[in-house]
Amino acid sequence: MSVRPWRDIVRRKSRQIMVGSVPVGGDAPVTVQTMTNTVTADAAATIDQIRRCEEAGADIVRVSCPDEASTAALAQIVRAARVPIVADIHFHYKRALEAADAGAACLRINPGNIGSRERVAEVVRAARANGCAIRIGVNAGSLERHLLEKYAEPCPEALVESALDHIALLEEQGFRDYKVAVKASDLFLAVAAYQQLAEAVDCPLHLGITEAGGLRGGTVKSAIGIGSLLWAGIGDTIRVSLSAEPEEEVRAGFEILKALGIRNRGVRVVSCPSCARQGFDVIRTVEALEERLAHIRTPMSLSVLGCVVNGPGEARETDIGVTGGGAGKHMVYLSGVTDHHVRDEDMIEHIVRLVEAKAAEIEAATAAELPHAAE
Repeated sequence: MSVRPWRDIVRRKSRQIMVGSVPVGGDAPVTVQTMTNTVTADAAATIDQIRRCEEAGADIVRVSCPDEASTAALAQIVRAARVPIVADIHFHYKRALEAADAGAACLRINPGNIGSRERVAEVVRAARANGCAIRIGVNAGSLERHLLEKYAEPCPEALVESALDHIALLEEQGFRDYKVAVKASDLFLAVAAYQQLAEAVDCPLHLGITEAGGLRGGTVKSAIGIGSLLWAGIGDTIRVSLSAEPEEEVRAGFEILKALGIRNRGVRVVSCPSCARQGFDVIRTVEALEERLAHIRTPMSLSVLGCVVNGPGEARETDIGVTGGGAGKHMVYLSGVTDHHVRDEDMIEHIVRLVEAKAAEIEAATAAELPHAAE
């Protein structure tokens, strides 16, 4: 394969922390997070939602703990989850203590909102005793009053100063298992704040554009903000904040990572927007294939092109490809080489079978290499 330096992303060097069993920062893969929207005290509903997020590929899931009933349910939720659980804490430091004791892998706090230094110290002691990491969450919508008075409005400097103040509270306690987020709904503000913070600290950074919007608009907005930071090598874990079900956040997160070649999970579909030249209904075919192939976790590529203008060229670069032809017969490519034809009525089922077979082949080859890798 030819060297493609224009595709290289040089990641910012950060130290690594552990969120439960998941490494964050350093040379660990960029992780994808989401947050439940159920009432946490309803453990069954929350666990069911976490399960759907796990199936979508979530590495870490956050749950809100606004009251004692939530932290009381947390132990059951943590036991049932297959991924580390982050407890979202805001103003009540005792909820942080309870969440740590309940088995949370990480506490999301704003140390400045917890209260006195003594209370912060108490939270740090609980985190340390229970092996919890801490995420410092700074948000443009809830900046401290003195910073708003100093800067007159939320700005990158205010977000970074807030983060550094909170970091200092943890560092005073000798606690360094933390990551930081400086989020804003204004993507320009968020990106600038992350850029400045990345220069000032060596801890892992949690990326997000907060209150980004609905499924479509929020995904686009997040892709621009989070994507530009990741492209610059900034970011160790991400959450795409959407007014949508949390599993959609996970899917959007992985699509961002896949588009940048940072992390691949599942089928990467290359498809045309369709036009009068198309030999089959590209739009409906891609919709059906994305739904039918959502269960595939093995990284692989599939091209679906309606005609022969760009179809063969795209197919040469993908594991499986199909290009529209005449008389309802379309060319199928395997590993970039023309292989056989398929008819309209059989195409979706046929491609699904090919993808499933290719995924099984890749998994078998990977498993066969593992013993040799250990030698």
